[in-house]
Amino acid sequence: MKKYEIAALSQAELVERLRVLEERLADINFFRVIEQPQNPMVFRNSRRDISRMKNRLHQLKNAESQTV
Repeated sequence: MKKYEIAALSQAELVERLRVLEERLADINFFRVIEQPQNPMVFRNSRRDISRMKNRLHQLKNAESQTV
């Protein structure tokens, strides 16, 4: 997911997508034990997407706390 796509999401959408991505990463890690994945870049990309979303959520919470 690109930075501009993440920036366009609302806070509720970010939380939902973050939950889905974390579940997907857990599943991928579980199946990695059984057999090697076809595309090993999935792990790195998933972790990076999760960190981007957490960063954006943090930015939104800081902006919200400064305006209040």
